[in-house]
Amino acid sequence: MTQQLNLFDNIDETDNTLQPAGNEREQILSLRRELAEQNYKYYVLSAPTMSDQEFDQKMHLLEQLEQKHPELFDPASPTQRVGSDLQKKSGFQQMEHRHPMLSLANTYSEQDISQWYNRVAKELRQAGVEQAPEVVCEIKYDGLSISLWYENGVLQHALTRGDGTRGDDVIDNIRTIKSIPWQVDYHRNPALSNFEIRGEVLLPWQSFERLNKEREEQEEPLFANPRNAASGTLKLLDPKVVAQRGLEAYLYYFITDTAVADTHYDSLLLARDLGFNISPAMRVCHSINEIMEFISYWDTERRTLPVATDGIVLKVNNLQQQQLLGYTAKTPRWAIAYKFQAERQQTRLTHISYQVGRTGIITPVANLEPVQLSGTIVKRATLHNEDFVRQLGIQDGDIVWVEKGGEIIPKITGKVNEHSSEQSLPYKFITTCPECGTPLVRDPEQAAWRCPNEDQCPPQQKGKIQHFVERKAMNIDGLGDETIDLFFSRHLITNIADIYDLRADDILALEGFQQRSAQIIIDGIEQSKQVPWSRVLFALGIRYVGETTAKKLAKQFPSIDSLASADEEQLRAVDDVGGQIALSIMRYFANPANKTIIERLKAAGVQLKADDDIQPVSDKLRGKNIVISGTFALHSRDEYKQMIEQNGGHNASSVSKNTSFILAGDNMGPQKLEKARQLGIEIIDEQQFLQLIS
Repeated sequence: MTQQLNLFDNIDETDNTLQPAGNEREQILSLRRELAEQNYKYYVLSAPTMSDQEFDQKMHLLEQLEQKHPELFDPASPTQRVGSDLQKKSGFQQMEHRHPMLSLANTYSEQDISQWYNRVAKELRQAGVEQAPEVVCEIKYDGLSISLWYENGVLQHALTRGDGTRGDDVIDNIRTIKSIPWQVDYHRNPALSNFEIRGEVLLPWQSFERLNKEREEQEEPLFANPRNAASGTLKLLDPKVVAQRGLEAYLYYFITDTAVADTHYDSLLLARDLGFNISPAMRVCHSINEIMEFISYWDTERRTLPVATDGIVLKVNNLQQQQLLGYTAKTPRWAIAYKFQAERQQTRLTHISYQVGRTGIITPVANLEPVQLSGTIVKRATLHNEDFVRQLGIQDGDIVWVEKGGEIIPKITGKVNEHSSEQSLPYKFITTCPECGTPLVRDPEQAAWRCPNEDQCPPQQKGKIQHFVERKAMNIDGLGDETIDLFFSRHLITNIADIYDLRADDILALEGFQQRSAQIIIDGIEQSKQVPWSRVLFALGIRYVGETTAKKLAKQFPSIDSLASADEEQLRAVDDVGGQIALSIMRYFANPANKTIIERLKAAGVQLKADDDIQPVSDKLRGKNIVISGTFALHSRDEYKQMIEQNGGHNASSVSKNTSFILAGDNMGPQKLEKARQLGIEIIDEQQFLQLIS
C-alpha cells in the first residue's frame, strides 16, 4: 500500500470525500488513528478492511490537513512513516537495511503523471540537464517487497520492508522460491560479487486459487487477495509449507557498491544475465506520450498475466539524475506509481442463494442480473458468510457494485444507496440446511453457519467422496465430480468405503460407460490401496486436518488405531495441533458411522498404518520430550524433528514440566525461553544435540 504524493493540488474541489469537515484537529487525529490501524491490518495481519484507493484518498486528505496545520506536526503520523510489517515476536531475526526501503508515491490520475514528468524535467534543467529525461516504465506487481543481499556471489540475507529501516530476515523461506538463485556467477565482473537486489514476492493466481480452495475445505479464513496470501506465506516459520504454496518473485532494483551501469534499465539487464527473474514488460520512454501509450496498453493486457498487478511504476532511467532528484522523507522524487482503477459495474442483486460445502459450511451466493466485467459476463459472486453480507448491508433487490478481484474473481464491494430498495426487510440468514432441512449451528468463534448432519446431508456426502479421490489424497483416476454425482444419484456410492465395493459390471450397467472407461476406474481404485498412511489420513476429510497436519499426525501415530485411541493431551503434543484440531479428531473417531467406514477400508486393504520398513536409528532419546525453537544453520527444523523420532524421542510443541530439554537455534521464542528458565529446563544448541545422538 503506497502513499499518495502530497505535491499535487489538482484534486477536484467538488469531491466531498476529500473535503475537511468539522473540527480539523479532531479530524487529523481521527485519520491518523484510522490509517495507522489500516497499516497494521495490511502489513502485519495481511487482512486489510479498506481498499487501496480509499486508503490513498484518506492519506491525501490527512496530508492536506497537516500542511494546513503545521503546528500539529507529528513524526509518528502515517504521512511521515513507511507502513511497517515488523512484529515483536515474529520468529525471525531483524536486521538493519543497508539503504532505507521507502514507499513509492502514487496516483490514479494521468494528469498527475504529466505533472510529475514536467516537474522532474524542470528540476533537471535547473541542475544543468537540458535533455528530456528518459523514464523506465515497469509493471507494478502487487506483492510483498523483499531485499536480497549477496556476498561473494552467495545469497546471505533476505529482508522484508519492515518499517523501512529494519526488516525480518526470511532467508529460509526465500530459498524455496525456484526463480531466486542461491548463487550467481560474478567472475566476469568482480564488482557484482557483493550487491543488493530488490523486488516483489508474489503468489501467482493459480496458486492463490488452489490455496484458498484448500483453506475453504479446512474451514480456515480465506485470503482476501494474492498479496495478503504472499505476505502470510512469507512469514510462516516452516519453509516446507512455504515451498508447497508456490511463491514467485520479480526483481526490479539493483544496488551495487561500485557502479556497474549508467542507467536503471541497463542494471536490470545485468541482473537478468545473472539469472534473476526480471519482468519482460519494461520500456524506456522518451516522452510523456510514450509513457501514456505504455499505461494504456497494460491497463488491458495486465489481465493476461499470471500474477496480480495494480499499476505501472515510472522511474527516471539515468542513475546520476536519480541522485540529483533525491528523496522526500519517505519516497524517491525520481519515481512514481500509477495505480489502475479497479473496473466495476452496477447491477441488481436478484436474490441470495446458499451452498453447502464438504464440511457443512453454508456459503451465501449473490445471484446477479448479468453484467459484463473485464471482458466476461458475471452472474454470481460469493458472499463468504453472514457477517460479510451484514457488513455490506445488502439484500435481495439492491443495486450493488461488482468488481473483479485481480481481474479474475467477481466480488461485491458495496451497494449503490440511492438505488437500493427502501422497503426491504433486514437481512436474515437461513436457519435450516437448504439441502436436508437440518437446523444450522454456528460456532461462536467463527463467522460460518454449518449443517451438522454430516453423515446424511447429500452435498457433504458427495464432498467427502470428491475430497477422498482427489490427486493429493487417494488419486483415483476416472472418478471426477460428474462421475461421482452419477454414481451417488444411482446409489452406487454413498460414502468413501462404498468405492471399494464398486465392480466393473456395476459401472457398465450405466449409460455412457464402455469397458475401457470402467476398467480405468477399477484400476485406479486398486492402485489407491498403495497410497501411504499420511495421505489416507488426509483423504478421510477429518475437519481441520489438512495435508500438512495429516503428515505430522501420521509421523506421531503410526496407525489409525493409535490415532483413534489418542487422548487430547497426546494429540496436542503434535506440532501445530491445537485444542480445536484435537477435539475434531476425537469427535471423528467417536462417530459410529466413521468407525464402520474405517473397518470397511481396512477390509478393503487400504493402508491405514505406516510402512513397517521405517526403522529407528537408535534409542538414545527414548522417553525424552523435546521442544524445538528458533532457526538453525546446519539442518532444518523438520530434519531435526525427524532425527528426534529416529532416535526414539518425542517432539513436543510447548514447554512444560515434562519437557526433557529444548533444542534451541537463533532467535529462540521469548515465551519458551522464559518458561524454560522458570521450570529449570536445559537448553542445548544444535552442535550439542548432534553430538548427543552421534
